Amino acid sequence: MGHHTYCACEVNMALSVRRNVKSLLGFIQKNCLQKRLFCNEKLPKTKYPLGSRVFSGIQPTGVPHLGNYLGALESWVSMQNEYSSVLYSIVDLHSITQPQDPQLLHSNILDMAASLLACGIDATRSILFQQSVVSEHTELSWILGCLTSMPRLRHLPQWKIKSRQKSEGSVGLYTYPVLQAADILLYKSTHVPVGEDQIQHLELAQDLARIFNYKYGEFFPEPRALLSSTRKVKSLRDPTSKMSKSDPQKLATIFLTDTPEDIVFKIRRAVTDFTSEVTFDPEGRPGVANLVSLHAAVSGQTVEHVLSLARGLDTGKYKNLVAEAVVQKLEPIRLEIQRLRADRGHVKSVLAEGEAKARSLAAPVMKEVRKLVGFS
Repeated sequence: MGHHTYCACEVNMALSVRRNVKSLLGFIQKNCLQKRLFCNEKLPKTKYPLGSRVFSGIQPTGVPHLGNYLGALESWVSMQNEYSSVLYSIVDLHSITQPQDPQLLHSNILDMAASLLACGIDATRSILFQQSVVSEHTELSWILGCLTSMPRLRHLPQWKIKSRQKSEGSVGLYTYPVLQAADILLYKSTHVPVGEDQIQHLELAQDLARIFNYKYGEFFPEPRALLSSTRKVKSLRDPTSKMSKSDPQKLATIFLTDTPEDIVFKIRRAVTDFTSEVTFDPEGRPGVANLVSLHAAVSGQTVEHVLSLARGLDTGKYKNLVAEAVVQKLEPIRLEIQRLRADRGHVKSVLAEGEAKARSLAAPVMKEVRKLVGFS
């Protein structure tokens, strides 16, 4: 009897959800005609007004590489001075959508925290915390998941790519963009730094904010995307693909913990071509263009300026110039990571402090959400 009652409830619920989704679809489409909330801008020179809040997350993959640093972490550091509230989360719940070794995962969480602190994330100017310790993330994710249709998730790029690789992905992999939306909305975030491959996931967060507000009353702000203006750092061994931690070629990736000798060796072995002159032509000469981009990014100069420094040098000599600039940028970070890795107690205390601050923001939001939904 109980089984049949449960099934009938499921059918009624499914019909109800379908009706809700249909009625909301017109509303969403109408709103989507408005310009998408993207600020494809360089990071602001002046502070955003009070009330603005940045949220971003990074998976605990251990020590970041140079691509992570230039593509995201460097701007995370500068955002601490430009926004009135900044939260950075080590998103361990997202990481288990792929198989993880529990001991390695725990170690990677602490290594990522140490790396972020070494890069300049300052616990007095931002909130650095581990996602899974704030249970409100998963609670809000469930509520938002009940407002999300299956086709909406099926067409997101990460699911298409990763489930194809695995022949079929887990439920967690399928719904993780909903958890991503919950991460952002839980803190009423107004701005989210994203790469171009994550834009559609942020659009889901914007849509879910609209759907929730339409159904329960104006509550969540629609988060805006802050698109990184940094060119993607490419693999040193295959300049047509981006630098990656999982690259099987050991010389392809520069890690923040690489010694000066490692860095010099990897850059000297970087793939270029048979033309000795240094030019910037990403299509025709991707290997040399990657070195020029890298040089410009680590030295904070324009491509034009670094090309003027390279005038008269062949690519072999130019590699030494690039290696020197990369070492100069990364060596202080490497030494600080080394120091923090030896002081796990300090890293854990920073994360505990961040957890308390994150909870103090998340708890009142979830309390209000529970009331709006009718739980309390």
